[in-house]
Amino acid sequence: MMQGRLFMPSNLKRPLNYVEAIREAFDQSMAKDSNVIVIGEGVPDPKAIFGSTAGLRQKYGAHRVFDMPLSENGLTGICIGAAISGLRPVLIHQRIDFALLSIDQLFNNAAKWHYMFNGKATVPMVVRMIVGRGWGQGPQHSQSLQALFALIPGLKVVMPTTAHDAKGMLNAAIQDNNPVIFIEHRWLHPVVDDVPEDYYEVPLDKAKIIQSGKDLTLAAFSYMTLESLVAVRALKEVLGIEVELIDMRSIRPLDVPCVRQSVQKTGHLIVADTAYKTGSIGAELISQLVESDFASFKSAPIRIASPDFPTPTGPSMTDGYYPTPVQIADAVLTSLGKSISASERNQLDALLVRKSLHDVPSRDFVGPF
Repeated sequence: MMQGRLFMPSNLKRPLNYVEAIREAFDQSMAKDSNVIVIGEGVPDPKAIFGSTAGLRQKYGAHRVFDMPLSENGLTGICIGAAISGLRPVLIHQRIDFALLSIDQLFNNAAKWHYMFNGKATVPMVVRMIVGRGWGQGPQHSQSLQALFALIPGLKVVMPTTAHDAKGMLNAAIQDNNPVIFIEHRWLHPVVDDVPEDYYEVPLDKAKIIQSGKDLTLAAFSYMTLESLVAVRALKEVLGIEVELIDMRSIRPLDVPCVRQSVQKTGHLIVADTAYKTGSIGAELISQLVESDFASFKSAPIRIASPDFPTPTGPSMTDGYYPTPVQIADAVLTSLGKSISASERNQLDALLVRKSLHDVPSRDFVGPF
């Protein structure tokens, strides 16, 4: 386990984990608007999409919460038609990989409808997709394809990290009149956070500063925000380095102004993403900042991402595939041009190196962060 003192449980007013927050968002949004329907493979099953749709069918009926056949492209077209007709469907894919079968409908219809009809038609639809890793999921069930969906104008793409933001952003996505791709990393599901009981929304286009700092900017996406937080706190404790950590939350649109303001202060930038390095959303963020603020950089920006080959299945091969807090901390030292002693290295590694199995989620993460 990571050092518990890095993640001491807070005095939470109302602790919920990520899955519970998602389920509460569904419940409140469905109570608020009778046009909201939920459809997906496994939605009414006993496991209820990791528990996130549990009890919804019993409460709102089979006409609003139902399963779907293994016909992703067809069902996506039906949901687009339902959205155009006035409903607010939420279509759920238990793996983002399954959504590849519905790309034609998403890219050519949902994303373009508002534009093609000169703003006179909208597609208020949410497509919830789950990414992640571990447990031998392998190359067809572990991909982080957020950059693929962010490529298409007309689609909003979000990746909330905390339970608080998961609830608020799902509520906001359901009420948005445009198609929203809602992506969650399943390693975030057990993470507990302070979640208000009332209905609330979180903007779909704003990043959030998790920890302020003056030495370097670290912009992270989804689960990489938590891995980055391990490095940020260890670097401050051992070396006094103050990293400004930004949870990007939104993939499209990117909150470039938030990161720009930070880089103008620190002069150094690292971007940590869950996806492949080539063509990643991290690369896009760096590109936009270099184009507009090249003079602000004191060192070359650094990308941290997964390698450019398919995700392996076996534990012996996945160990070393995914970026770790050690890699993030080393990137910070490289960016700042800082060398450390053997004693400092040992102190850092004691805080950074994970002692538990690498392919299961850490239980040490407890918010708020």
